[in-house]
Amino acid sequence: MHDYYPLLLAGGIIGLISVILIVAFAMIKDKKQAIGFDRHMKDGEILKRLMHYAKPYAGKFIFVGFIVLIGIAYDVVSPMLIGRITDLIRADFELKPLFLLVGTYASILIVSMICTYVQAIVLQKVGQRIISVMREDLFTHIESLSHEQMNSIPVGKLVTRVTNDTNAISLMFTSLLVNLVKNAFVILGVFAAMVALNYELTLMVLCFVPFIVLFTIIFRKFARRAYRRVKDRTTDINTYLSENLSGIKITQIFNREGEKLRDFTDKSNRLGKAKREQILVFGIFRPLVYMLYISSVLCLFFLGGKGYLDGAVFLGQTLEVGTIVSFYMYINKFFNPIQELAEQFNWLQSAFASAEKVFTIMDIVPALRDAPDAIELTEVRGEIEFKHVWFSYIPDEWVLKDVSFRVNPNDTVAFVGATGSGKTTILSLICRNYEFQKGEILIDGVDIRKIKAASLRRHFGQMLQDVFLFSGTIRSNILLGLDGVSDDEVLAACRYVNADHFIDRLEHGLDEIVRERGNNFSAGQRQLLSFARTIIHKPAVMILDEATANIDTETEVLIQDSLEKMMNIGTMLIVAHRLSTIQHADNIIVLNKGEVVEQGNHQELLEQKGRYYALYTLQFEKERLQKEARADA
Repeated sequence: MHDYYPLLLAGGIIGLISVILIVAFAMIKDKKQAIGFDRHMKDGEILKRLMHYAKPYAGKFIFVGFIVLIGIAYDVVSPMLIGRITDLIRADFELKPLFLLVGTYASILIVSMICTYVQAIVLQKVGQRIISVMREDLFTHIESLSHEQMNSIPVGKLVTRVTNDTNAISLMFTSLLVNLVKNAFVILGVFAAMVALNYELTLMVLCFVPFIVLFTIIFRKFARRAYRRVKDRTTDINTYLSENLSGIKITQIFNREGEKLRDFTDKSNRLGKAKREQILVFGIFRPLVYMLYISSVLCLFFLGGKGYLDGAVFLGQTLEVGTIVSFYMYINKFFNPIQELAEQFNWLQSAFASAEKVFTIMDIVPALRDAPDAIELTEVRGEIEFKHVWFSYIPDEWVLKDVSFRVNPNDTVAFVGATGSGKTTILSLICRNYEFQKGEILIDGVDIRKIKAASLRRHFGQMLQDVFLFSGTIRSNILLGLDGVSDDEVLAACRYVNADHFIDRLEHGLDEIVRERGNNFSAGQRQLLSFARTIIHKPAVMILDEATANIDTETEVLIQDSLEKMMNIGTMLIVAHRLSTIQHADNIIVLNKGEVVEQGNHQELLEQKGRYYALYTLQFEKERLQKEARADA
């Protein structure tokens, strides 16, 4: 009995470790919400949606599956060949059979290597194509969301979905699924080969399988928690970076770099902690599986060697040196796929978690959707009418209250009022950036809800106070991808809005580089580029929202001249705080707390001596005092 004490000792150690892991498993089993088990989609549903993207490449995957089966032959046959070679060397040695076995082994190895290479190349190409399509679908869907929906989702979160999460899904198509199938077949093939070679030694190896299963189940729980925490912390830090890098000027102006650094350090430390936990989980699991592998090898050498030395019989079957060598290799090929299966399954769960996050964005129903019978708007005269329109960003907190007015074709209409009176909201509703709750908005007598949104916006040119320029060139920012426009036409539009005054002084002209958000141009220059961008797209209705705010005096003169030219193009809607810029408007609509309180041209409103008169008088007096102060200085 004492001869088997080493086996009992190994069994006792494995049993003790199993008890410790079971206790740890029990302690976290009922804390799913606390560790991030917030999955709502079933794996089957996620897989079905992912297979929709893989379906066009079904033939490629079948081809890879065939290659994988050929490659598995090496894992199943090679240990047996090595064992035969070992027995051959010990017996009456002949060189020809040795060459034959070595040649067979080398041939199988070469075929396996070729299959592995082809498999990797095909899967990488197919996987990248699938993810490219998914990214495009996701980006297209994000573009379809309304302003309100975009405001509710952090930009950093969307960036993470389009980049990090799709990369995790890419891993599934390029390696995970195929390797899961491959490892499953390797395990079955190796098991069948071991049974055929020596079923008693196979039973010995199978004694370790329950512990592998147990360790794998426990590992999955800890690993899934670690994966989820890493993903959540990554999303947090991406969101924080996106927001704070965009607003870094404010941070510098108020000298809050230290506070922002502490916040970033805190989020970075949380991500680091999550990463360390993930490493710790693998750092425990891998050695445990390796311990089982080494234990099985030691048992093989102990029992096989003892049986061979005591009479070359083990449990009724004859043992040869070649058999022990083959089993040594089979044990390695049996345990490695099991360990990989456990890790790959968790990577698969990680990919599913990422896919769920991506599909959650895709499942957001756009707040603004075209009606089934929506029409294309081929031409717009510029007649706009509001009929008893009510609108609120927050339920029951009305921003517009029963607003009604009419804009005639080719008229210039200005909206004035205090901040928060609803001026910008009116312009946003006309373009269907938001959906109003009550009333009607008509374009040329047609309800805008019966017009396709893209068709409607095609006829509007919006020039906002905060001009956004994309990284690229001046030309690309003016055209925004518009085809069939020559440089002469672009330059003509720039001259029309006086943008040529600064473009001609640039070294590269229209090819001058525009840095992120156009930060290498002044506010006035960006505004003139915005005018040129609008003119080149030939809108029927132009919207101007505080375009002259925060503009230097010299640039304001150019902008005012541009405005006077653009007023002759079509219908123009203007929001302006400087009442001097709208004196020539055909109609001025005065708003107060979301209601229209006055309408008329400049002279008519001054004669009424109402709210417009009070605003104009106050602003005129303020400008007079500022001029006197500058003169005294």
